[in-house]
Amino acid sequence: MKLGLRLKLFALLVGLVVLSFAVADAYLTRALEREKIDAIRDDLFVRAALVADVAARSPSVLDDRKNWDEVADRLGKAADARVTIVASDGTVLGDSELTPENLASLENHGTRPEIVEAQQHGRGSSVRLSATLDQRMMYVAVAIGDATPHPVVRLATPLRDVDDAVAKLRQLIWIASLAALGLAIVASSIAAQTTTRDVRSLTATARKMAAGDLDARARSTASDELGQLARALDGLATSLSTTLNDLRDERDLQRAILDGMSEGVLVLDGEGRVVMMNVALRGMLLVGSDVKGKLLVEAVRHSELHDFAKRAREERGRLTTELDLPGLQPRRLLVKTTPIADEGEDVLAVFVDVTDLRRLESLRRDFVANVSHELRTPVTAVRSAAETLRSALLEDPARAGRFVDIIDRNAQRLHALIEDLLELSRLESNQFKLKKENVDILATARLVASLFRERAETKKVKLVVKSERSPLTLRTDQRGLEQVLTNLVDNAIKYCPEGSAITIAASEDSGSVHVAVSDDGPGIDRKHLPRLFERFYRVDAGRSRDVGGTGLGLSIVKHLAEAMGGEVAVESIVGSGSKFVLTLPRQREA
Repeated sequence: MKLGLRLKLFALLVGLVVLSFAVADAYLTRALEREKIDAIRDDLFVRAALVADVAARSPSVLDDRKNWDEVADRLGKAADARVTIVASDGTVLGDSELTPENLASLENHGTRPEIVEAQQHGRGSSVRLSATLDQRMMYVAVAIGDATPHPVVRLATPLRDVDDAVAKLRQLIWIASLAALGLAIVASSIAAQTTTRDVRSLTATARKMAAGDLDARARSTASDELGQLARALDGLATSLSTTLNDLRDERDLQRAILDGMSEGVLVLDGEGRVVMMNVALRGMLLVGSDVKGKLLVEAVRHSELHDFAKRAREERGRLTTELDLPGLQPRRLLVKTTPIADEGEDVLAVFVDVTDLRRLESLRRDFVANVSHELRTPVTAVRSAAETLRSALLEDPARAGRFVDIIDRNAQRLHALIEDLLELSRLESNQFKLKKENVDILATARLVASLFRERAETKKVKLVVKSERSPLTLRTDQRGLEQVLTNLVDNAIKYCPEGSAITIAASEDSGSVHVAVSDDGPGIDRKHLPRLFERFYRVDAGRSRDVGGTGLGLSIVKHLAEAMGGEVAVESIVGSGSKFVLTLPRQREA
């Protein structure tokens, strides 16, 4: 609980009053008690000396307790105090307050401090609670005669007068304390009210400023310290308002610039916590807007990024790297870091999405390499055949036909390659225009199968078309569907050995139609499946060229499927065959 200024002043004054009177109480009561006890002790010593002198002249025998008890009774009345006569061995011979019969039950008094002191030094005294009378008593003892060890006469008197005097003094002190406390309360209230009025005004003004109202002013005209504080506070508010306006404008400008950037910007502190992350980077890393203050390892699950950020903080240099971000849409980011200041470990990192750039570079390299490779083989064959044909026409006209066939076959291969390249270019540039119509899937499959029937029979491959129901109608592009099935069936016949079976099957569910081309051929290793639809990608490059493939058929299939709003997938097990499935969305029939 926090104490206000008024309460502190009140507590201070009250505390001083209470402390003053507590000290006065402790000092005065102790002084009064000490003075009273000293006076009583001196008086008792005088009376004890007289009693000891009378007892020394008493003719009583020490063993005669009855006589000594009578002496004690007589002397107690004369001394107006309790008189106890103690033998040198500590045995009580007489006591003015007890009968002779009770003396025998008293314990030995030889260990009493005043008795011990009197036997050693001639007299002694002590103040303690009497076990016999159960009250605080003053005891003084004086040795009797000159015999050694000394018998002792002891006088005792209660200290009721001392206790009463101390209690009365304490009562007067506390009455005065209460009166002074009342005056202190009144005085502290007046002083606190006067002192805290301006303080409360300054506090209210400061709270308004802290709450954001920088137009609030104390406007004090006082010349004391509080007035100077008020004017300093007004000046501070004016300066702070100007500075905050400038900072707010600069912050808004920076935020607009950062949020408008397509590059990602990240600022990390020395502990690896996120100080700032702009909208573009949050979109790249797929994180929310609540990442500020979190450790980078908590906000982003990417070990390479964490290691790179740690190295950037430690080396305090300008570093560059590229990171791959996995996910549904894998991205590749170029990251550049730089220290923000010469001191400290804060790091600024800029992220540039180079996914499309790297993909285009890779496509360009692959395309140039693959096209060059694909064109080199037939061109070389044509040139060789042409040179040989030139000499064969004169020397061996019968062999010339074989070289003409070679030239024709490779010319057809070049033509197919060029046609596939042109078709793929049209698909990638969105020049392929769909002509949607009601298409009978089974009729289209049978038509494609009829085109390959003779070729399949020649290779002793069984080609079958089947469906769950007939007819199965779908609104899509007839030409695109025929080309997809043509490429898939052509591939199956090329790579299946003799005696294999190829099946074209069609099925449907609630929202899609599935057309599958499956075979029981050699199958495809699963490591090749993710790249199977890339241009010029071949599982077995040598065998593909032997059977006359261009390496573009499956890429065309993928682009045609996507152009028709569907997708194509492949399932394959080595030794058990392959299955290519075209899935097209069902649309309203015309």
